[in-house]
Amino acid sequence: MPLFRYKAFSPAGDAIDGAMEAASAEEVIAKLQDAGNLPVEAKPADSVHGGGLFGLFGRRAELNAEQVLLFTQQLATLLGAGQPLDRALQILLDLPDSEGARKLIERVRDEVRGGAPLSSALEHQPGVFSKLYINMVRAGEVGGSLHDTLRRLADYLERSKALKGNVINALIYPIILMVMVIGSLFLLLGYVVPQFMPLFEDIGAELPMLTRIVLGVGNVINEGWWVMLIGLVLGVVLLRRALADPVRRDRIDAWLLGRGRVGDLIAKIETARLARTLGTLLHNGVPLLAALGIARNVLGNRALVQSVDAAAEDVKTGGGLAAALARSKRFPRLALQMVQVGEESGELDGMLLRVADTFDTEVRNTLDRLLSALVPVLTIVMAGIIAMVVLAILIPILELSSIVG
Repeated sequence: MPLFRYKAFSPAGDAIDGAMEAASAEEVIAKLQDAGNLPVEAKPADSVHGGGLFGLFGRRAELNAEQVLLFTQQLATLLGAGQPLDRALQILLDLPDSEGARKLIERVRDEVRGGAPLSSALEHQPGVFSKLYINMVRAGEVGGSLHDTLRRLADYLERSKALKGNVINALIYPIILMVMVIGSLFLLLGYVVPQFMPLFEDIGAELPMLTRIVLGVGNVINEGWWVMLIGLVLGVVLLRRALADPVRRDRIDAWLLGRGRVGDLIAKIETARLARTLGTLLHNGVPLLAALGIARNVLGNRALVQSVDAAAEDVKTGGGLAAALARSKRFPRLALQMVQVGEESGELDGMLLRVADTFDTEVRNTLDRLLSALVPVLTIVMAGIIAMVVLAILIPILELSSIVG
């Protein structure tokens, strides 16, 4: 049903702004009148924020991941302190620095004051709160423990953010090093090496094979850099198209999972993400099948998404989660054993959270090991290539010096 924003006055003369789901504006007005209020205005919610191009530019109400985490933590704290939900949202309305965030919280508050549950109010903010977030809030409302649910949700968001941050931080230095290596080689081969071409042409002697190769590469880079740039852009475009095609993306993701240490690292990252999401949902009373349907959306590898979908079908027919996930042979064995123990002991949610903690640690350790090996390898490769280029230039010069001497 569509959402309508309304303005009315209560029997005491107080102004009321809110939102309500109804089939039409007339139904909203009728419900307000039945409640003893005096309706003033009832409009579709979409029209309130404007339309067309100008409405698109004016709508900056979305919260980023950091703001969503902060909103969740603050709301959990206020509810835990005994504040009513609408009062807590009113307090939060004064905290954000951005106008967009304030408008979003105001819309959520208005819907809650209009009688809508918090989960529905959050669901009506497109592109801000994930399906996981909304379903957890809904489960907390049904179970009567919204503040506990929000507290666990904040913990989940914080841990997910920490895992993502660990991966990004660990990759920053190798990426910078690789960029410096590639940039130095292009500068050396494309600018420095061609400077020796006139000298070797004046000598007229036959150059060593290594020198001819290095001079050829330098000439290609110096004169054909624009072709290489076009090729790079074209390659990026083709790769994006390949990743956009579901069939090719499935093949690429399945291929990555089979690539030794890289595949193991991807599997560990995705397993930690899946286990934390599943454990958090189950702990909040979401049924296993529904939790699997939600948790699959947090996975970035489509091959693992297919494995979770297949596991959900097995669970639907009465199979155990550990056995169902094991059939794909894509998840770490340790994780499957821990899940099986959790099923047998009746503490699946707690064991899944332990799996997540275990593999968060595994990911950090694996990244540390990979980086401790990658950085020296890159340094040695860079030094070797530069040494080869220098030798290619010096050998002819030294041979000429010996002849002249």
